[in-house]
Amino acid sequence: MINSIENIELAFLTLNDYQELKNAMLEAYSSNFPDSYWDEAHIKLLIDKFPQGQIVIKVNNELAGCALSIIVDYDDFDEHHTYKEITGNYTFDTHKPQGDVLYGIDVFIKTEYRGLRLGRRLYDYRKDLCEKLNLRGIAFGGRMPNYNQYADKISPKEYIEKVKRKEIHDPVLNFQISNDFHPTKILKGYLAGDEASNEFAVLMEWDNIYYEKQSKKAVNNKKVIRLGLIQWQMRLYKDLTELMEQAEYFIDAVSAYRSDFALFPEFFNAPLMADNNHLPEAEAIRELAKHTPEIVQQFSKLAISYNINVITGSMPEMRDGLLYNVGYLCKRDGTTERYEKLHVTPDEAKVWGMQGGKELRTYDTDCGKIGILICYDSEFPELSRLLADEGMDILFIPFLTDTQNGYSRVRHCAQARAIENECYVAIAGSVGNLPKVNNMDIQFAQSMVFTPCDFSFPANGIKAEATTNTEMILIADVDIDLLRELNQFGSVRNLKDRRKDIFELRKR
Repeated sequence: MINSIENIELAFLTLNDYQELKNAMLEAYSSNFPDSYWDEAHIKLLIDKFPQGQIVIKVNNELAGCALSIIVDYDDFDEHHTYKEITGNYTFDTHKPQGDVLYGIDVFIKTEYRGLRLGRRLYDYRKDLCEKLNLRGIAFGGRMPNYNQYADKISPKEYIEKVKRKEIHDPVLNFQISNDFHPTKILKGYLAGDEASNEFAVLMEWDNIYYEKQSKKAVNNKKVIRLGLIQWQMRLYKDLTELMEQAEYFIDAVSAYRSDFALFPEFFNAPLMADNNHLPEAEAIRELAKHTPEIVQQFSKLAISYNINVITGSMPEMRDGLLYNVGYLCKRDGTTERYEKLHVTPDEAKVWGMQGGKELRTYDTDCGKIGILICYDSEFPELSRLLADEGMDILFIPFLTDTQNGYSRVRHCAQARAIENECYVAIAGSVGNLPKVNNMDIQFAQSMVFTPCDFSFPANGIKAEATTNTEMILIADVDIDLLRELNQFGSVRNLKDRRKDIFELRKR
């Protein structure tokens, strides 16, 4: 199924979804609760009372999962409440718009879509909603579907401890704990008929660290985007599988910090040329280009699975008999978009016979409009200015430099692009050596995130920087609303103050 995914979206549940929802519930609960589903009247009640709390996830426009919730005054309920009590005997009269806790009523993913981490998206939506509504946390009763296998040997408390220590695998509790929920109470007799859990449940909670009790201030929600930069170590890999395992390791790492983007360097897959090092350089890189379609497909799967937008750095690609340096933006909704290196270096043209691309554009993402320039392109200020004119907020620059002077060109030009275009710029490069790959033998890099230079930003214009020539990840948050303030109220306004009466810049 994953190979055929074209689109993934979160949407509010409507009554038009009901029949599909019912069928999904019957399938999802068939093993533990046969013939169990919410009546249409119950769904209507939930939608009428709290439409924001009822969310579905769709894959290729087909319902793949659902999350239902209400808001409650948590202190109104005993610590050892039941599911029937929390839902007001399924009337949802317990929903209080002015309550303080988001309570999860139901969540599921259809069997065929499990393993894609779609459930994490539903939980992330609940967390974002909790923060938006300024609630103090999220709670729900978590089932213990494997407890019946151990009930005659250990108590529910011991069972939970063993699950936390990974001595027992419980698919529900493991998933909830991995999504930052912590167990607080054992609820006896929580859900009638839950034989797999011996009718026990674990009260799971998540605390909203941004909660402000009795806050009277008007809240201006900031668009804070988290960037994950991968400073990649060039090392020999036995095959493509091993290389992509390393790529997944880094995507997993930056995703664990809830990053919105993962940025890889230019030609990060160059180690695979080692097997063809006996060939002339131009032939070896064309052999490397044969891996590109498979790499893009695998990156797209990882973007979906880890719920992160992946910028694949760059790879060689053959089109109509010509060799290009290209990369792909693999979005977490399943779509992919291609970008090209427009200016190839003299070495790329001379040694590899590489051509410059022709398309320059911005890309719309769920985190706003971004631009991507590959290495040498960052040294041509016209390109980023055209992207800024299209509304770019973040410029990503995957690069590959062998010497420190080459790196300095990219670094200083990238920082200039951040200042003159009032945007954030993220650069990521490779480190290490490849003695068995001709023309790719040494690397020098320090990955960084640059900002404009004004009072709301770091004085030196550097938001974050990696250790030079060390394999690592770099995580940084950038606030898009600060760019809006800079554009209007900055000490200098590079975009607004341009003298368009004496010069202009435009694409052909």
